[in-house]
Amino acid sequence: MVHISNRLHEAEKSQKPTFSFEFFPPKTAQGIQNLYDRMDRMHGFGPTYIDVTWGAGGRSAHLTCEMVKTAQTALGLETCMHLTCTDMPKSKIDEALKVAYASGCTNILALRGDPPREHDKWEATSGGFRYAKDLVRYIRQEYKDHFDIGVAGYSERCEDNEDVDQLVQHLKEKVDAGSTFVVTQMFYDVDLFLEWVRKCRQAGITVPIIPGIMPISTYAAFVRRANGPMRCHVPQTWLDAMEPIKNDDVEVREQGKNLVAEMCRKLLESGEIHHLHFHSYTMNLEKATRMVIEELGIMPDMESPIEKPLPWRQSLGLKRREENVRPIFWRNKTRSYVARTQDWDEFPNGRWGDSRSPAFGELDAYGIGLKGSNEHYRKLWGEPQAIKDISNLFVKYMEGKLDSLPWSEQPITMEANIIRDDLVELNRRGILTINSQPAVNGVKSSDKTHGWGPRNGYVYQKAYLEVLVSPELISEVITRIERDPDMTYYAVNKNADLKTNAPGDGPNAVTWGVFPGKEIVQPTIVETISFLAWKDEFFRLGQDWAECHTSASPTRYLIEDLMDTWYLVNIVHNDFHETRGIFHLFDELAVKDLDKPLHEVKDLPLRPKVNGSSLKKEVTFMNGDAHQEAPVAVNGN
Repeated sequence: MVHISNRLHEAEKSQKPTFSFEFFPPKTAQGIQNLYDRMDRMHGFGPTYIDVTWGAGGRSAHLTCEMVKTAQTALGLETCMHLTCTDMPKSKIDEALKVAYASGCTNILALRGDPPREHDKWEATSGGFRYAKDLVRYIRQEYKDHFDIGVAGYSERCEDNEDVDQLVQHLKEKVDAGSTFVVTQMFYDVDLFLEWVRKCRQAGITVPIIPGIMPISTYAAFVRRANGPMRCHVPQTWLDAMEPIKNDDVEVREQGKNLVAEMCRKLLESGEIHHLHFHSYTMNLEKATRMVIEELGIMPDMESPIEKPLPWRQSLGLKRREENVRPIFWRNKTRSYVARTQDWDEFPNGRWGDSRSPAFGELDAYGIGLKGSNEHYRKLWGEPQAIKDISNLFVKYMEGKLDSLPWSEQPITMEANIIRDDLVELNRRGILTINSQPAVNGVKSSDKTHGWGPRNGYVYQKAYLEVLVSPELISEVITRIERDPDMTYYAVNKNADLKTNAPGDGPNAVTWGVFPGKEIVQPTIVETISFLAWKDEFFRLGQDWAECHTSASPTRYLIEDLMDTWYLVNIVHNDFHETRGIFHLFDELAVKDLDKPLHEVKDLPLRPKVNGSSLKKEVTFMNGDAHQEAPVAVNGN
């Protein structure tokens, strides 16, 4: 279990300040997707934890629970879940706590909560809890020490109480009920805040106190917060600094960074504060928050990056904290992989037992398809009319000019730089690259691009390439692969006609590490059952992309034809000394009629069958000539 209070004590001992972020549930599906992307990016800032707010009246309760589960299990972010008493019967509290527990979340911020907007004042729910201290006591009673429980502190006032001394006494009661840390509301007067901290200590409150920091993004938001329900005191010097530049958002953000950073320095220098909690209520505060952290000099940099225990980010789910092996196919779709395997019973030694078991969940049960609106994706990926348009999209992605594709949630990584030219060239010829990694022959585990695992180790990779291949090229590609004894591959179409030369159903390790005092670690694999599960997801995502366009659209027909007739192929070069061994397979190969809209291509090749039958190979070379060879068996026959 990872408790926030323990992390805070570690920060105090080490005298190295730490920080955390707060997020709130968006109102739209696209907003949720954007927030997950933002949380993913801000993971790189190095927060100790994040927390997720709970809407007034528990209105976003289901979304809060879902966000906690995703952050904890898929994004690998230590998460604290807000939980309020407002409009929350005991049954709803129990349900939320069960979700948090099952997700591996071990931190709760217990709050009374604000009244729903339609109510003038706060009222306890029948069968619920009246005060935050009652909620703290109940969680402690039901879950013992599983959850670290935080509570809110008010250094100036709260919405329905202006008596700071009384609020300190209420805080003491919450701590006595079992709370182990305090998170305060936002403030801008550091002297007033530190005086309040001294009052807390004098009252016998010894648990860590975390100040709530609100970065300044715009002048209007700054004034609104200062004059809002909390009415926090703003020093005159701040107002004087902001007034002359209030109409210049860039200047406001720069000056706000300086003012908030100086406030944070005073907090850290006081000896009482060792952790900063950044409120991120609005979606445009990522940049302002980053500016403050960088100004304070506590952002991880390239010289001391966040440690990578494994080449992929580990889940913090209750049952997966020891997981240390994953199929490579989901490297760019981590969330769907975690979602589809969230009900696995165990991860013995980080492995899932017999790979031939029905391990992967159903597609529809997890909503793994494209999450945004059709309009969003039409704007992002355009309306391709020919294979050339699609290959150009892939080229833009490989060149870092496009942030995502249907099968890749994040921009292309630095690791691809070694083979970027090869990837670009393949895509220009209509051989669409989905996933790849270069061969790595024993680089240090501290390497900024390929490194992972404990210090003073060495990591290795086999070259790997996953491509979407047209039916006119598939036979020649398979023939070339099978001529090379160092190559293993899987090729499959939408109908699950599988062709492979893999010696068995077991895993083929494509990434491994050798470290002092440890067994060899093999965290990334290729195997049959995983590839077939990924195949379903791959073609489903392609269909989702097609359905972003109307049924009569040429674009939809084009994409659906790709999904119906092309082949998903993954290739492993088992000699990790060979950097470019896979790319030679495609020398002189190119898709014919790249520029022509599909309906203008007159002589489409017959769709090859790869399920135990023979097919004639029609191969198109880069000079445009085609020829046929004798029938070949393509399913081991």
